[in-house]
Amino acid sequence: MIKSAYRSDIGRVRTVNEDRAVVVNDLGGLSLAIVADGMGGHQAGDIASQMAVELLQQQLRPVTREVPPEARKALLEAAVVTTNEQIFEFASGREHFHGMGTTVVAVLADDKSAVIAHIGDSRAYLVRAGRIEQLTEDHSLVNELLRNGQITREEADHHPRRNVLTRALGTESAIEVDVREIAWQSGDTLLLCSDGLSSLVDSERMAALIAGEGDLEEKAELLVNEALHARGDDNITVVLLSNTGDGAGHNDGEAG
Repeated sequence: MIKSAYRSDIGRVRTVNEDRAVVVNDLGGLSLAIVADGMGGHQAGDIASQMAVELLQQQLRPVTREVPPEARKALLEAAVVTTNEQIFEFASGREHFHGMGTTVVAVLADDKSAVIAHIGDSRAYLVRAGRIEQLTEDHSLVNELLRNGQITREEADHHPRRNVLTRALGTESAIEVDVREIAWQSGDTLLLCSDGLSSLVDSERMAALIAGEGDLEEKAELLVNEALHARGDDNITVVLLSNTGDGAGHNDGEAG
């Protein structure tokens, strides 16, 4: 069974929380988790992220546990593509919302496998036996420079344009989605987060907090507080999915 917990915080600087998160714990026997980090002026960012989580849920309602993982990948990718088209069309027809967009990272999981789709720099990590692995690759200018060897990791962490995305949901009529499937097992935890966490708290510290004492709700709170103490200069959103393997129940709901 999969347990879940999430937190979203406006942070110490921003006046609007443009992050959205949702967890649906019984989607035809599967768990669905989504984090979206909106961008754009005139409150367009929070509209884009809200649309993303709502539209993705609608698109994925027919999915059940009977659908094999390979087919889940195709369904999740198609859902993100359709959601992108709908947000782009909405923004194109409204002057104040031109150029609005959002990151998205979504996970569709049972207790054996998890399918992950993402666009932008919101991330998914796997924590296993105290070790952490980043499962997504940022679609950002800084990550492109880093991959090409033009800057170092330390320079990337402090780069003045580290928030510039090379790919986002809703800003173009067509989009390329990164989708992958992973095997996971009892004792593993999946972390989904906006860059309000990942840009301020290093991955080893995240792993230590997740592997430490406390229940899942407390660990989500600890991660958010760590980012707040580190500066909290952005919205911070965290979703945790824990593979319990024991048939225990789970929490449910929406943050934003």
